[in-house]
Amino acid sequence: MSPKTPMIEIENVSKFFGSVIALSKVSMAVHAGEVMCLLGDNGSGKSTLIKTLSGVHQPDEGTVKFEGRDVLFDSPRDALDMGIATVFQDLAMVPLMSITRNFFMGREPIKGSGPLQRFDMTMANATAKSEMKKIGIDVRDPSQAVGTLSGGERQCVAIARAVYFGAKVLILDEPTSALGVSQASMVLKYIAQARARNLAVIFITHNVHHAFPVGDRFTILNRGQSYGTFSKNDVSREDVLGMMAGGKELQELEKELEEFSRTDAVNAVNA
Repeated sequence: MSPKTPMIEIENVSKFFGSVIALSKVSMAVHAGEVMCLLGDNGSGKSTLIKTLSGVHQPDEGTVKFEGRDVLFDSPRDALDMGIATVFQDLAMVPLMSITRNFFMGREPIKGSGPLQRFDMTMANATAKSEMKKIGIDVRDPSQAVGTLSGGERQCVAIARAVYFGAKVLILDEPTSALGVSQASMVLKYIAQARARNLAVIFITHNVHHAFPVGDRFTILNRGQSYGTFSKNDVSREDVLGMMAGGKELQELEKELEEFSRTDAVNAVNA
């Protein structure tokens, strides 16, 4: 594959649910070592697009290319086997199971042979601890329940799991939406690390302030249509916010609040 060839690319993809147009001729390309931020307000089509990329939906129009070849996924397993890993908001983790068990769920390392085969817990614990340490999280006991970790740490476990099992494209569905500032920072740092590992990262969010520090390019969706893809050098944070659904409303709200402040000030003087 040529370095100029996108790791994953969609061309004029449309998706319909009955009379509802969820996506309309959306195009986007992501290269290895790049963080593409997919931005849009609720109902913009972000979820439909990532489910199309991850094999949950098939496009009704347009094409999906992986490493320059046309692909059609029959299931999420097809996409995962090809190297497209999606970390959804629910993380697909069992809170009462250990960090190690969640890390290797469905792909448990086995030792022994025949009827003596068993889960290689020693190797699994060491691997889980090592992979978490690579991203700056020192897990003293990987056998502790994953539910005891913070929200940011659980997000990092899910991302580290995808990277360890060979993801080439990492799709992150609103990974910072329910996190505080410090936890969101932890996840954003790991996204930057994933770029350094030459992964193609698609970071889905409605938070421009989380996207702008780590993003290389930005694709903006509004009601199923794309406003286009913009390089970080060509667009400001304010421009991105203005193009997203809600940007105009926020500006109008700001003007209304300024007007209320002036009115309150006048009333206070006249009182």
